[in-house]
Amino acid sequence: MAVKITDICISCDACLDECPVEAIVDNDENPTGADTYYVYADKCVECVGHNDAPACADACPTEGCIVWDETGSSSVEREDRGTVGSPVVED
Repeated sequence: MAVKITDICISCDACLDECPVEAIVDNDENPTGADTYYVYADKCVECVGHNDAPACADACPTEGCIVWDETGSSSVEREDRGTVGSPVVED
């Protein structure tokens, strides 16, 4: 499971520098053409071995913007991940 950036993304750049494996691209490079940032699921490691939680979600100022994606979409998955579609960080 990787993380996914939803359409409530405000394109603030907070997550870009936080990703240790550069799995996040801005809206100009989003392969879907959507006007939001994008996480390449095949590159995302959910920060396993880098941080205690996905750093992009910790840095994101928009509550609920970064959610858990489908199981098996990432090469590395956290044991304590949430359910698909639920926010990675909840206040």
